[in-house]
Amino acid sequence: MDIRDKQKTTWFEKFDQHKYLYSYLLISTYLLLNNSINASSVWMEHTRSNDVQIQMWEPYVWEYSSALSTLILLPLIFALFRRMPLRFANLGRQFLIHFVVTIIYSAAHVGLMVMFREWVYMLQGGNYNFAPWLREFWYEYRKDAWGYAFWFVLYQIIQSLYARLKGEASLVNNDSQSEPNDNDLASDASASPTAPDFLLVKKLDKEFLVKVDEIEWLESAGNYVNLHKQGRIYPLRGTLNDTVSRIADKGFSRIHRSFAVNLAAIDNIRYQPSGDGKITLKNGNTLNFSRRYKDALKEKLS
Repeated sequence: MDIRDKQKTTWFEKFDQHKYLYSYLLISTYLLLNNSINASSVWMEHTRSNDVQIQMWEPYVWEYSSALSTLILLPLIFALFRRMPLRFANLGRQFLIHFVVTIIYSAAHVGLMVMFREWVYMLQGGNYNFAPWLREFWYEYRKDAWGYAFWFVLYQIIQSLYARLKGEASLVNNDSQSEPNDNDLASDASASPTAPDFLLVKKLDKEFLVKVDEIEWLESAGNYVNLHKQGRIYPLRGTLNDTVSRIADKGFSRIHRSFAVNLAAIDNIRYQPSGDGKITLKNGNTLNFSRRYKDALKEKLS
C-alpha cells in the first residue's frame, strides 16, 4: 500500500470513529449557510420598497428556527433510513411508509419551529401568529416533504459512495479462493458451507486479503455488515445472520440482533438482572449482549 493509500485509509479510520459527529457538523454548516442566504434574500425582498413591514431580525428567526428544528429531527430520520434501507421489492409499500413519515416529520418540524419563533417574539415583546394554520401547514408540508426526499436521496448516495471508497469486502471460498456470488452468501445455513479463511477487500482499483480470524466483531448496518478489525471497518454486503452462518466455524457467535462477536476477542462478560449484559472485548470495545442469545453463546464457549 503506497503513501496515498495509507493516508486515505487513515482518514477513513478517523472519520469512522466519530462519523455521526462529523456528519452532523457538516449538515449544520450547510444549513447555517443555506438559511442565512435565504434570510438575507427575504430581507432584501422586503426592503425593495420604502414601506418595510418587518424588522431585520425576523427573517433570520424564521430561517434559523427552521434549521434548528431540522437538526433536532434529522438523527431520527437517519435512524429510520438505516432501519429501512432502500429495496427494489415492495416499492409501493415503501412509498406509503415514507409518505406517512413525511406527514409526521412535517408536523414535528412545524411544531418545533413555531415554538422557537413564539419564544423569540415573546422576548422581543411581540407575538408570532401561525395562522390560518391549515393553509400555513400545507405551505410548510410541501417544503418539508421535498426536504425529506432530498435527505433520503442524499443519504443513499453517500452511503453507496462511502462504502465504495472505504472498501467493500466479500468472502473468499477456501476451495477456489475466488469471490462468491450473491447466491453463495445467501445460501441456507443447513448447506453447511466451508468457512472462508479470507475476506477480499476492494478499494477502488485494488484488492486486499484480510484473514477472517482477525475480525473482532460484526455490526449490522442496513444492506451491509460492518466487519471490525483492529480499529478498521470493512463493509460486507449481506445480512448479519447469513454472514455469521458462513463464518460460524471460525468461532463467531451472534450476541444481539445487531452484533456478533469473535469468541477469541472476548475479554469478559457482565450480566444484568434482566439477563441481558455487556461484552467487553480485548481491544476495549463494549458490545450489548441480549439474553436471547445467552444459551447459544454458552454452548459455543463450552
